[in-house]
Amino acid sequence: SVPAVAAVRLATALLENPEVKLAGLAARDSLRLEAGLCLYGNDIDDHTTPVEGSLSWTLGKRRRVAMDFPGASVIVAQLKGKVQRRRVGLMCEGAPMRAHSPILNTEGTVIGTVTSGCPSPCLKKNVAMGYVPSEYSRPGTPLLVEVRRKQQVAVVSKMPFVTTNYYTLK
Repeated sequence: SVPAVAAVRLATALLENPEVKLAGLAARDSLRLEAGLCLYGNDIDDHTTPVEGSLSWTLGKRRRVAMDFPGASVIVAQLKGKVQRRRVGLMCEGAPMRAHSPILNTEGTVIGTVTSGCPSPCLKKNVAMGYVPSEYSRPGTPLLVEVRRKQQVAVVSKMPFVTTNYYTLK
């Protein structure tokens, strides 16, 4: 972070480089979604476990064995068993899927909700995240999403949607 009195000076210095461009929330959202990252309050909250949120990768083996973190008994049981719902990636061709759009199975029954969605500039398709029962969470599973009172086909997709180059500890 930077002190408020230095913010204008920092922004001016950055913008002197012709390759630096201003970006807003739409840019943040498309980059975040393409990377499969959650927005707290939309995609996860304090009632979401790492297993439900498809964030099990954040729990190292040592911690799983030691069970030395809040909620360990519930989370480790979910890792060993079956969780009721999972955060999934969705892709579709039609109108962009937005938060609160219903997710339906192919029979038309509402089974979940979109938590975040937007057009993907990199993929030239619309991407979204949402929660569905585990039996619908396998990549390639066809579903329907209601957008502007019309149903359109969406497919469960692996996340991240776009390959990342993050450094992660093993």
